[in-house]
Amino acid sequence: MEQLKLDNYVTMNKRFVSHSNIKPETVMERTFQIDIAEKAKKENTLVVIPTGLGKTVIAVLVAADIMKKGKIVMLAPTRPLVLQHHASFNDMLTMENSIVLTGKVPPEKRVNLWNDHQFIFSTPQVVRNDLLSNRYTLEDVSLIVFDEAHRAVGDYAYVEIASLYVTQRETPLILGLTASPGSKRTKIKEVMENLCIQNVEARMRYDEDVINYVKDIKIEWLKVELSPEMDALRKNLEPLLYERIDKLKKLGFLRYKKNEYISKKDLLDLRQVIPQRLTGFRTKLRYPAYLNQALAISLYHCLELLETQGISPMRDYLGRMFEGEPEKRSEKILTNDNRVKAVYEKSQEYVKVSHPKLTALEQVLQKQLETKNSSLIIVFAQYRDTIASILDEITDILYAKPVRFVGQSSRTDKGLKQEEQKEILEKFRQGEFNILVASSVAEEGLDIPAVDLVVFYEPIPSEIRSIQRKGRTGRSEVGRVVILITKNSRDEAYLWAERTREKKMQKIVKWLRSR
Repeated sequence: MEQLKLDNYVTMNKRFVSHSNIKPETVMERTFQIDIAEKAKKENTLVVIPTGLGKTVIAVLVAADIMKKGKIVMLAPTRPLVLQHHASFNDMLTMENSIVLTGKVPPEKRVNLWNDHQFIFSTPQVVRNDLLSNRYTLEDVSLIVFDEAHRAVGDYAYVEIASLYVTQRETPLILGLTASPGSKRTKIKEVMENLCIQNVEARMRYDEDVINYVKDIKIEWLKVELSPEMDALRKNLEPLLYERIDKLKKLGFLRYKKNEYISKKDLLDLRQVIPQRLTGFRTKLRYPAYLNQALAISLYHCLELLETQGISPMRDYLGRMFEGEPEKRSEKILTNDNRVKAVYEKSQEYVKVSHPKLTALEQVLQKQLETKNSSLIIVFAQYRDTIASILDEITDILYAKPVRFVGQSSRTDKGLKQEEQKEILEKFRQGEFNILVASSVAEEGLDIPAVDLVVFYEPIPSEIRSIQRKGRTGRSEVGRVVILITKNSRDEAYLWAERTREKKMQKIVKWLRSR
Protein backbone atom coordinates (compact mmCIF):
# COMPACT_ATOMS: atom_id res chain seq x y z
CA MET A 1 0.00 0.00 0.00
CA GLU A 2 1.34 3.45 -0.92
CA GLN A 3 2.52 5.43 2.09
CA LEU A 4 0.36 8.51 2.53
CA LYS A 5 2.13 11.84 2.90
CA LEU A 6 0.95 13.20 6.22
CA ASP A 7 0.23 16.71 7.35
CA ASN A 8 1.48 17.21 10.88
CA TYR A 9 -0.95 18.61 13.40
CA VAL A 10 0.33 22.13 13.35
CA THR A 11 0.13 23.30 16.95
CA MET A 12 -1.61 22.48 20.16
CA ASN A 13 -3.54 25.57 21.13
CA LYS A 14 -3.97 25.07 24.86
CA ARG A 15 -6.37 22.10 25.00
CA PHE A 16 -7.56 22.07 21.39
CA VAL A 17 -6.16 20.51 18.22
CA SER A 18 -5.30 23.02 15.51
CA HIS A 19 -5.56 21.83 11.91
CA SER A 20 -6.49 23.61 8.69
CA ASN A 21 -9.49 21.35 8.10
CA ILE A 22 -10.72 21.19 11.71
CA LYS A 23 -12.91 23.96 13.07
CA PRO A 24 -11.19 25.96 15.82
CA GLU A 25 -11.71 24.85 19.41
CA THR A 26 -13.84 21.82 18.54
CA VAL A 27 -11.47 18.88 19.07
CA MET A 28 -9.87 18.71 22.50
CA GLU A 29 -6.27 17.58 22.68
CA ARG A 30 -6.02 13.93 23.67
CA THR A 31 -2.63 12.44 22.89
CA PHE A 32 -3.88 8.87 22.49
CA GLN A 33 -6.43 9.93 19.85
CA ILE A 34 -3.78 11.78 17.84
CA ASP A 35 -1.34 8.86 18.14
CA ILE A 36 -3.97 6.42 16.90
CA ALA A 37 -5.04 8.73 14.07
CA GLU A 38 -1.43 9.16 12.89
CA LYS A 39 -1.08 5.38 12.56
CA ALA A 40 -4.53 4.99 11.02
CA LYS A 41 -3.60 7.38 8.21
CA LYS A 42 -0.82 5.04 7.10
CA GLU A 43 -2.61 1.69 6.86
CA ASN A 44 -5.92 -0.08 7.33
CA THR A 45 -6.58 0.07 11.06
CA LEU A 46 -9.03 -1.45 13.53
CA VAL A 47 -9.54 0.79 16.58
CA VAL A 48 -10.80 -0.94 19.72
CA ILE A 49 -11.40 1.50 22.58
CA PRO A 50 -13.95 1.72 25.41
CA THR A 51 -17.21 3.60 24.89
CA GLY A 52 -16.95 7.33 25.55
CA LEU A 53 -13.30 7.71 24.51
CA GLY A 54 -14.04 9.37 21.17
CA LYS A 55 -13.97 6.88 18.30
CA THR A 56 -15.67 9.48 16.10
CA VAL A 57 -13.01 12.05 16.97
CA ILE A 58 -10.33 9.64 15.73
CA ALA A 59 -12.26 9.26 12.46
CA VAL A 60 -12.43 13.07 12.15
CA LEU A 61 -8.68 13.41 12.74
CA VAL A 62 -7.94 10.87 10.02
CA ALA A 63 -10.46 12.39 7.61
CA ALA A 64 -8.98 15.88 8.13
CA ASP A 65 -5.77 14.79 6.38
CA ILE A 66 -7.13 12.26 3.93
CA MET A 67 -9.97 14.40 2.51
CA LYS A 68 -7.58 16.06 0.03
CA LYS A 69 -7.12 12.67 -1.68
CA GLY A 70 -10.79 11.94 -2.44
CA LYS A 71 -14.19 11.16 -0.99
CA ILE A 72 -14.74 10.20 2.67
CA VAL A 73 -17.40 7.56 3.34
CA MET A 74 -18.69 7.01 6.87
CA LEU A 75 -20.81 3.87 7.36
CA ALA A 76 -22.88 2.94 10.42
CA PRO A 77 -25.46 0.18 11.07
CA THR A 78 -28.50 2.38 11.75
CA ARG A 79 -29.95 5.55 10.28
CA PRO A 80 -29.98 7.40 13.65
CA LEU A 81 -26.28 6.60 14.10
CA VAL A 82 -25.55 7.77 10.55
CA LEU A 83 -27.29 11.08 11.30
CA GLN A 84 -25.36 11.36 14.57
CA HIS A 85 -22.03 10.90 12.77
CA HIS A 86 -23.00 13.44 10.15
CA ALA A 87 -23.78 15.99 12.86
CA SER A 88 -20.54 15.21 14.74
CA PHE A 89 -18.39 15.56 11.60
CA ASN A 90 -20.19 18.78 10.74
CA ASP A 91 -19.46 20.18 14.23
CA MET A 92 -15.73 19.44 14.01
CA LEU A 93 -14.68 19.29 10.37
CA THR A 94 -14.76 21.83 7.56
CA MET A 95 -16.96 19.94 5.07
CA GLU A 96 -17.89 21.93 1.99
CA ASN A 97 -20.36 19.35 0.73
CA SER A 98 -21.76 16.36 2.58
CA ILE A 99 -24.82 14.17 2.23
CA VAL A 100 -26.70 11.49 4.13
CA LEU A 101 -27.81 8.66 1.84
CA THR A 102 -30.71 6.42 2.82
CA GLY A 103 -32.90 3.86 1.12
CA LYS A 104 -35.67 6.47 0.99
CA VAL A 105 -33.74 8.39 -1.69
CA PRO A 106 -34.52 7.00 -5.19
CA PRO A 107 -31.53 5.11 -6.71
CA GLU A 108 -31.16 7.41 -9.72
CA LYS A 109 -31.03 10.43 -7.41
CA ARG A 110 -28.47 8.69 -5.16
CA VAL A 111 -26.08 8.41 -8.11
CA ASN A 112 -26.04 12.19 -8.61
CA LEU A 113 -25.77 12.84 -4.87
CA TRP A 114 -22.84 10.43 -4.61
CA ASN A 115 -21.02 12.05 -7.54
CA ASP A 116 -21.66 15.62 -6.31
CA HIS A 117 -20.56 15.24 -2.67
CA GLN A 118 -17.19 14.65 -1.04
CA PHE A 119 -18.45 13.41 2.35
CA ILE A 120 -21.00 10.60 2.30
CA PHE A 121 -22.74 9.20 5.38
CA SER A 122 -24.83 6.09 4.92
CA THR A 123 -26.01 2.74 6.18
CA PRO A 124 -24.02 -0.05 4.49
CA GLN A 125 -26.98 -1.73 2.81
CA VAL A 126 -27.63 1.33 0.62
CA VAL A 127 -24.02 1.55 -0.56
CA ARG A 128 -23.71 -2.20 -1.14
CA ASN A 129 -26.90 -2.31 -3.22
CA ASP A 130 -25.73 0.63 -5.32
CA LEU A 131 -22.30 -0.93 -5.87
CA LEU A 132 -23.79 -4.27 -6.91
CA SER A 133 -26.07 -2.40 -9.34
CA ASN A 134 -23.02 -0.60 -10.79
CA ARG A 135 -24.50 2.83 -10.01
CA TYR A 136 -21.07 4.10 -8.94
CA THR A 137 -17.69 2.77 -7.81
CA LEU A 138 -15.34 3.36 -4.89
CA GLU A 139 -12.29 4.23 -6.96
CA ASP A 140 -12.35 7.91 -5.90
CA VAL A 141 -12.94 7.16 -2.18
CA SER A 142 -9.85 7.97 -0.11
CA LEU A 143 -11.21 6.64 3.22
CA ILE A 144 -14.04 4.37 4.36
CA VAL A 145 -14.90 4.34 8.07
CA PHE A 146 -16.76 1.26 9.32
CA ASP A 147 -18.41 2.07 12.64
CA GLU A 148 -19.38 -0.88 14.91
CA ALA A 149 -16.79 -2.81 12.91
CA HIS A 150 -17.42 -6.04 14.85
CA ARG A 151 -20.41 -6.51 12.54
CA ALA A 152 -18.12 -7.22 9.58
CA VAL A 153 -18.76 -10.97 9.60
CA GLY A 154 -20.82 -13.41 7.56
CA ASP A 155 -22.92 -11.75 4.87
CA TYR A 156 -23.22 -8.35 6.55
CA ALA A 157 -22.94 -5.51 4.00
CA TYR A 158 -19.61 -4.28 5.42
CA VAL A 159 -17.89 -7.40 4.12
CA GLU A 160 -18.85 -6.92 0.48
CA ILE A 161 -18.18 -3.17 0.54
CA ALA A 162 -14.64 -3.68 1.89
CA SER A 163 -13.96 -6.37 -0.71
CA LEU A 164 -15.11 -4.12 -3.58
CA TYR A 165 -13.20 -1.15 -2.17
CA VAL A 166 -9.79 -2.83 -2.11
CA THR A 167 -10.26 -4.01 -5.70
CA GLN A 168 -11.60 -0.71 -7.07
CA ARG A 169 -9.29 1.76 -5.31
CA GLU A 170 -5.55 1.82 -6.02
CA THR A 171 -4.71 3.14 -2.53
CA PRO A 172 -7.60 2.12 -0.25
CA LEU A 173 -7.68 3.21 3.39
CA ILE A 174 -10.02 1.54 5.88
CA LEU A 175 -10.74 2.56 9.46
CA GLY A 176 -12.77 0.17 11.63
CA LEU A 177 -14.18 1.37 14.96
CA THR A 178 -15.60 -0.69 17.83
CA ALA A 179 -15.88 -0.69 21.62
CA SER A 180 -16.84 -4.35 21.84
CA PRO A 181 -14.98 -6.72 19.51
CA GLY A 182 -16.51 -9.89 21.01
CA SER A 183 -15.07 -12.78 22.97
CA LYS A 184 -14.08 -15.17 20.17
CA ARG A 185 -10.67 -14.94 18.56
CA THR A 186 -12.01 -16.58 15.38
CA LYS A 187 -14.61 -13.83 15.01
CA ILE A 188 -12.02 -11.06 15.47
CA LYS A 189 -9.79 -12.70 12.89
CA GLU A 190 -12.76 -12.85 10.51
CA VAL A 191 -13.46 -9.13 11.04
CA MET A 192 -9.82 -8.25 10.42
CA GLU A 193 -9.65 -10.40 7.31
CA ASN A 194 -12.94 -9.04 5.92
CA LEU A 195 -11.85 -5.43 6.47
CA CYS A 196 -8.28 -6.09 5.24
CA ILE A 197 -6.90 -4.81 8.55
CA GLN A 198 -3.12 -4.32 8.75
CA ASN A 199 -2.84 -2.55 12.10
CA VAL A 200 -4.78 -2.77 15.38
CA GLU A 201 -4.94 0.02 17.95
CA ALA A 202 -6.55 -1.38 21.11
CA ARG A 203 -6.91 0.33 24.49
CA MET A 204 -8.38 -0.73 27.82
CA ARG A 205 -9.87 1.53 30.48
CA TYR A 206 -6.79 1.43 32.68
CA ASP A 207 -4.11 1.97 30.03
CA GLU A 208 -1.74 4.82 30.84
CA ASP A 209 -2.70 7.00 27.90
CA VAL A 210 -6.47 6.76 28.42
CA ILE A 211 -6.96 6.38 32.17
CA ASN A 212 -7.27 10.15 32.66
CA TYR A 213 -10.22 10.27 30.28
CA VAL A 214 -12.37 7.50 31.76
CA LYS A 215 -14.32 7.35 34.98
CA ASP A 216 -14.93 4.31 37.13
CA ILE A 217 -18.18 2.40 36.77
CA LYS A 218 -19.50 0.93 39.98
CA ILE A 219 -21.41 -2.30 39.32
CA GLU A 220 -23.90 -3.69 41.85
CA TRP A 221 -25.81 -6.98 41.71
CA LEU A 222 -29.15 -6.89 43.47
CA LYS A 223 -30.72 -10.31 44.07
CA VAL A 224 -34.40 -11.05 44.73
CA GLU A 225 -36.35 -14.24 45.54
CA LEU A 226 -39.13 -15.70 43.42
CA SER A 227 -42.55 -15.22 45.01
CA PRO A 228 -44.34 -18.43 46.17
CA GLU A 229 -46.85 -18.07 43.31
CA MET A 230 -44.09 -17.81 40.71
CA ASP A 231 -42.25 -20.76 42.20
CA ALA A 232 -45.42 -22.88 42.03
CA LEU A 233 -45.91 -22.04 38.34
CA ARG A 234 -42.27 -22.83 37.64
CA LYS A 235 -42.65 -26.28 39.22
CA ASN A 236 -45.56 -26.96 36.85
CA LEU A 237 -43.73 -25.76 33.75
CA GLU A 238 -40.29 -27.31 34.20
CA PRO A 239 -41.44 -30.95 33.83
CA LEU A 240 -43.09 -30.03 30.51
CA LEU A 241 -39.81 -28.57 29.22
CA TYR A 242 -37.78 -31.56 30.41
CA GLU A 243 -40.26 -33.92 28.78
CA ARG A 244 -39.52 -32.36 25.37
CA ILE A 245 -35.78 -32.33 26.03
CA ASP A 246 -35.91 -36.03 26.92
CA LYS A 247 -37.57 -36.73 23.57
CA LEU A 248 -34.78 -34.83 21.82
CA LYS A 249 -32.22 -36.86 23.75
CA LYS A 250 -33.86 -40.08 22.56
CA LEU A 251 -33.32 -38.80 19.02
CA GLY A 252 -29.62 -38.34 19.82
CA PHE A 253 -29.45 -34.63 20.72
CA LEU A 254 -28.28 -32.70 23.80
CA ARG A 255 -27.04 -35.83 25.57
CA TYR A 256 -23.90 -34.02 26.74
CA LYS A 257 -25.79 -31.87 29.29
CA LYS A 258 -28.15 -32.38 32.18
CA ASN A 259 -31.65 -31.04 31.47
CA GLU A 260 -31.35 -28.16 33.92
CA TYR A 261 -28.14 -26.89 32.25
CA ILE A 262 -29.50 -26.77 28.71
CA SER A 263 -29.79 -23.18 27.49
CA LYS A 264 -32.01 -21.50 24.94
CA LYS A 265 -28.96 -21.21 22.67
CA ASP A 266 -28.49 -24.99 22.84
CA LEU A 267 -32.08 -25.42 21.68
CA LEU A 268 -31.82 -22.78 18.95
CA ASP A 269 -28.60 -24.31 17.62
CA LEU A 270 -30.44 -27.56 16.94
CA ARG A 271 -31.98 -25.92 13.86
CA GLN A 272 -28.61 -26.40 12.11
CA VAL A 273 -27.66 -29.64 13.86
CA ILE A 274 -30.84 -31.65 13.11
CA PRO A 275 -30.42 -31.84 9.30
CA GLN A 276 -26.71 -32.63 9.70
CA ARG A 277 -27.33 -35.53 12.06
CA LEU A 278 -30.54 -36.98 10.67
CA THR A 279 -29.58 -38.15 7.21
CA GLY A 280 -30.24 -41.25 5.11
CA PHE A 281 -32.85 -43.59 6.59
CA ARG A 282 -33.02 -41.31 9.68
CA THR A 283 -34.26 -38.35 7.61
CA LYS A 284 -37.84 -39.31 8.56
CA LEU A 285 -37.00 -38.37 12.19
CA ARG A 286 -36.41 -34.71 11.29
CA TYR A 287 -40.06 -33.73 11.68
CA PRO A 288 -40.43 -35.00 15.30
CA ALA A 289 -37.02 -33.49 16.08
CA TYR A 290 -38.00 -30.06 14.77
CA LEU A 291 -41.39 -30.28 16.49
CA ASN A 292 -39.90 -31.11 19.89
CA GLN A 293 -37.28 -28.45 19.42
CA ALA A 294 -40.00 -25.83 18.75
CA LEU A 295 -42.02 -26.99 21.76
CA ALA A 296 -38.94 -26.92 23.98
CA ILE A 297 -38.08 -23.36 22.86
CA SER A 298 -41.64 -22.16 23.61
CA LEU A 299 -41.65 -23.77 27.05
CA TYR A 300 -38.16 -22.46 27.79
CA HIS A 301 -39.36 -18.98 26.81
CA CYS A 302 -42.32 -19.32 29.21
CA LEU A 303 -39.98 -20.20 32.06
CA GLU A 304 -37.57 -17.42 31.15
CA LEU A 305 -40.38 -14.86 31.15
CA LEU A 306 -41.73 -16.17 34.46
CA GLU A 307 -38.37 -16.16 36.26
CA THR A 308 -36.81 -13.01 34.85
CA GLN A 309 -39.83 -10.82 34.00
CA GLY A 310 -42.80 -12.04 36.07
CA ILE A 311 -46.19 -13.73 35.81
CA SER A 312 -47.78 -10.99 33.72
CA PRO A 313 -45.40 -11.21 30.70
CA MET A 314 -45.63 -15.01 30.75
CA ARG A 315 -49.41 -14.81 30.90
CA ASP A 316 -49.46 -12.36 27.96
CA TYR A 317 -47.23 -14.71 25.95
CA LEU A 318 -49.50 -17.70 26.57
CA GLY A 319 -52.58 -15.52 26.10
CA ARG A 320 -51.57 -14.70 22.53
CA MET A 321 -51.71 -18.47 21.85
CA PHE A 322 -54.85 -19.30 23.80
CA GLU A 323 -56.92 -16.24 22.91
CA GLY A 324 -55.85 -16.03 19.27
CA GLU A 325 -55.62 -18.55 16.47
CA PRO A 326 -52.47 -20.69 16.90
CA GLU A 327 -50.23 -20.08 13.88
CA LYS A 328 -47.86 -23.03 14.26
CA ARG A 329 -48.24 -26.73 14.85
CA SER A 330 -46.24 -26.41 18.09
CA GLU A 331 -48.63 -23.70 19.36
CA LYS A 332 -51.64 -25.95 18.67
CA ILE A 333 -50.03 -28.74 20.67
CA LEU A 334 -49.36 -26.40 23.59
CA THR A 335 -52.86 -24.97 23.65
CA ASN A 336 -54.33 -28.49 23.57
CA ASP A 337 -52.16 -29.62 26.49
CA ASN A 338 -54.27 -29.48 29.67
CA ARG A 339 -51.15 -28.97 31.80
CA VAL A 340 -50.22 -25.82 29.88
CA LYS A 341 -53.84 -24.68 30.00
CA ALA A 342 -53.80 -25.15 33.80
CA VAL A 343 -50.67 -22.95 34.08
CA TYR A 344 -52.34 -20.26 31.97
CA GLU A 345 -55.55 -20.35 34.00
CA LYS A 346 -53.64 -20.25 37.27
CA SER A 347 -51.62 -17.26 36.06
CA GLN A 348 -54.88 -15.38 35.52
CA GLU A 349 -55.61 -15.71 39.23
CA TYR A 350 -52.34 -13.91 40.01
CA VAL A 351 -53.09 -10.64 38.24
CA LYS A 352 -51.97 -8.60 41.23
CA VAL A 353 -48.75 -10.57 41.82
CA SER A 354 -45.80 -8.61 40.43
CA HIS A 355 -42.19 -9.68 40.11
CA PRO A 356 -40.12 -8.82 43.23
CA LYS A 357 -37.73 -7.03 40.86
CA LEU A 358 -40.30 -4.25 40.44
CA THR A 359 -40.16 -3.41 44.14
CA ALA A 360 -36.35 -3.60 44.11
CA LEU A 361 -36.22 -1.35 41.03
CA GLU A 362 -38.54 1.19 42.62
CA GLN A 363 -36.25 1.36 45.68
CA VAL A 364 -33.12 1.78 43.53
CA LEU A 365 -34.65 4.62 41.50
CA GLN A 366 -36.13 6.31 44.54
CA LYS A 367 -32.78 6.32 46.35
CA GLN A 368 -30.95 7.65 43.27
CA LEU A 369 -33.41 10.51 42.76
CA GLU A 370 -33.43 11.39 46.47
CA THR A 371 -29.62 11.58 46.39
CA LYS A 372 -29.57 13.59 43.15
CA ASN A 373 -32.95 14.65 41.80
CA SER A 374 -31.39 15.87 38.54
CA SER A 375 -30.16 12.34 37.73
CA LEU A 376 -30.56 10.89 34.26
CA ILE A 377 -31.33 7.15 34.34
CA ILE A 378 -31.76 4.35 31.82
CA VAL A 379 -33.59 1.15 32.76
CA PHE A 380 -32.96 -1.59 30.18
CA ALA A 381 -35.51 -4.39 29.81
CA GLN A 382 -35.61 -7.20 27.24
CA TYR A 383 -39.36 -7.26 26.62
CA ARG A 384 -41.87 -4.57 25.77
CA ASP A 385 -44.51 -6.14 28.04
CA THR A 386 -42.08 -5.71 30.94
CA ILE A 387 -41.44 -2.09 29.98
CA ALA A 388 -45.16 -1.40 30.37
CA SER A 389 -45.16 -3.03 33.84
CA ILE A 390 -42.11 -1.01 34.90
CA LEU A 391 -43.70 2.27 33.82
CA ASP A 392 -46.84 1.47 35.84
CA GLU A 393 -44.70 0.77 38.91
CA ILE A 394 -42.35 3.77 38.87
CA THR A 395 -44.57 6.63 37.67
CA ASP A 396 -45.41 7.81 41.20
CA ILE A 397 -41.81 7.94 42.49
CA LEU A 398 -40.89 11.42 43.72
CA TYR A 399 -38.98 13.38 41.03
CA ALA A 400 -39.48 10.54 38.50
CA LYS A 401 -40.38 11.53 34.92
CA PRO A 402 -40.22 8.19 33.11
CA VAL A 403 -40.82 7.52 29.41
CA ARG A 404 -41.09 4.44 27.23
CA PHE A 405 -38.28 4.09 24.69
CA VAL A 406 -38.54 1.24 22.20
CA GLY A 407 -37.82 0.49 18.55
CA GLN A 408 -40.21 0.57 15.64
CA SER A 409 -43.45 -1.40 15.38
CA SER A 410 -43.43 -5.16 15.84
CA ARG A 411 -46.08 -7.80 15.17
CA THR A 412 -47.57 -7.39 18.63
CA ASP A 413 -46.69 -3.82 19.61
CA LYS A 414 -46.87 -0.32 18.20
CA GLY A 415 -43.36 1.02 18.58
CA LEU A 416 -41.79 4.43 18.07
CA LYS A 417 -40.83 6.00 14.77
CA GLN A 418 -37.27 7.31 14.50
CA GLU A 419 -38.56 10.90 14.63
CA GLU A 420 -40.39 10.07 17.89
CA GLN A 421 -37.23 8.47 19.32
CA LYS A 422 -35.25 11.60 18.46
CA GLU A 423 -37.85 13.84 20.13
CA ILE A 424 -37.83 11.73 23.33
CA LEU A 425 -34.03 11.78 23.49
CA GLU A 426 -33.97 15.56 23.13
CA LYS A 427 -36.48 15.89 25.99
CA PHE A 428 -34.39 13.44 28.02
CA ARG A 429 -31.30 15.54 27.36
CA GLN A 430 -33.19 18.67 28.48
CA GLY A 431 -34.51 16.96 31.63
CA GLU A 432 -38.19 16.89 30.64
CA PHE A 433 -37.86 13.12 31.09
CA ASN A 434 -35.28 11.70 33.48
CA ILE A 435 -35.84 7.93 33.23
CA LEU A 436 -35.70 6.09 29.90
CA VAL A 437 -37.30 2.67 30.24
CA ALA A 438 -35.71 1.20 27.16
CA SER A 439 -35.43 -1.89 25.02
CA SER A 440 -32.25 -2.91 23.20
CA VAL A 441 -32.75 0.00 20.78
CA ALA A 442 -30.93 2.24 23.31
CA GLU A 443 -27.85 0.01 23.42
CA GLU A 444 -26.29 0.98 20.10
CA GLY A 445 -26.62 3.58 17.43
CA LEU A 446 -28.38 6.44 19.18
CA ASP A 447 -27.04 9.73 20.51
CA ILE A 448 -27.93 9.27 24.18
CA PRO A 449 -26.32 11.58 26.74
CA ALA A 450 -24.20 10.16 29.56
CA VAL A 451 -26.36 9.07 32.46
CA ASP A 452 -25.88 8.74 36.22
CA LEU A 453 -27.38 5.28 36.57
CA VAL A 454 -27.97 2.31 34.28
CA VAL A 455 -30.24 -0.49 35.51
CA PHE A 456 -30.39 -3.93 33.87
CA TYR A 457 -33.82 -5.36 34.67
CA GLU A 458 -32.24 -8.70 33.83
CA PRO A 459 -28.70 -9.87 32.96
CA ILE A 460 -28.02 -10.55 29.29
CA PRO A 461 -25.61 -13.25 28.08
CA SER A 462 -24.11 -11.09 25.31
CA GLU A 463 -20.86 -9.42 26.34
CA ILE A 464 -21.16 -6.96 23.43
CA ARG A 465 -24.63 -5.77 24.44
CA SER A 466 -23.66 -5.65 28.12
CA ILE A 467 -20.64 -3.43 27.40
CA GLN A 468 -22.76 -1.15 25.21
CA ARG A 469 -25.31 -0.78 28.02
CA LYS A 470 -22.69 -0.08 30.68
CA GLY A 471 -21.02 2.42 28.37
CA ARG A 472 -24.03 4.73 28.72
CA THR A 473 -22.69 5.79 32.15
CA GLY A 474 -19.28 6.71 33.60
CA ARG A 475 -18.32 9.23 30.92
CA SER A 476 -18.04 12.58 32.67
CA GLU A 477 -18.15 11.29 36.26
CA VAL A 478 -18.20 8.01 38.16
CA GLY A 479 -20.99 5.85 36.76
CA ARG A 480 -23.26 3.35 38.45
CA VAL A 481 -24.76 0.13 37.07
CA VAL A 482 -27.30 -1.99 38.96
CA ILE A 483 -28.16 -5.47 37.68
CA LEU A 484 -31.34 -7.09 39.02
CA ILE A 485 -31.15 -10.87 39.41
CA THR A 486 -33.67 -13.52 40.43
CA LYS A 487 -31.93 -16.07 42.65
CA ASN A 488 -31.67 -19.66 41.43
CA SER A 489 -33.04 -18.78 38.00
CA ARG A 490 -31.97 -18.32 34.42
CA ASP A 491 -30.91 -14.80 35.41
CA GLU A 492 -27.92 -16.25 37.26
CA ALA A 493 -26.96 -18.42 34.29
CA TYR A 494 -27.06 -15.38 31.98
CA LEU A 495 -25.02 -13.29 34.43
CA TRP A 496 -22.20 -15.83 34.63
CA ALA A 497 -22.27 -16.38 30.86
CA GLU A 498 -21.87 -12.64 30.25
CA ARG A 499 -19.11 -12.25 32.85
CA THR A 500 -17.18 -15.17 31.39
CA ARG A 501 -17.46 -13.75 27.88
CA GLU A 502 -16.47 -10.26 29.00
CA LYS A 503 -13.32 -11.67 30.62
CA LYS A 504 -12.55 -13.49 27.38
CA MET A 505 -13.05 -10.24 25.48
CA GLN A 506 -10.54 -8.47 27.73
CA LYS A 507 -8.05 -11.23 26.88
CA ILE A 508 -8.88 -10.69 23.21
CA VAL A 509 -8.07 -6.97 23.51
CA LYS A 510 -4.72 -7.84 25.17
CA TRP A 511 -4.04 -10.33 22.37
CA LEU A 512 -4.85 -7.69 19.75
CA ARG A 513 -2.36 -5.29 21.33
CA SER A 514 0.37 -7.91 21.26
CA ARG A 515 0.03 -8.48 17.52
